[in-house]
Amino acid sequence: MNLYAIFAIYFLMWVVCAFVMLPFGIRTPDETGEVMLKGQADSAPSNFRPGRVALRATILASILFGLYYANYVQGWVTADMLPKYSGTR
Repeated sequence: MNLYAIFAIYFLMWVVCAFVMLPFGIRTPDETGEVMLKGQADSAPSNFRPGRVALRATILASILFGLYYANYVQGWVTADMLPKYSGTR
């Protein structure tokens, strides 16, 4: 696996992990007791912290990519092991 493939796969995993981490820890103005502005959606977050989301996404993506790369090198699970792709029924 070349360096470009490693970067691309890690980046894709990071983006997916960032979207997974977005809703965790978010509080609405009703939950925090803040006054809502005119025209503000009820579900708009009042305590969004993009740095924390990025840090959580980086940690999760690093763990998942480490497992993916270890599987790639060690060959724990291959396409031949999956029933649909093995070619036999």
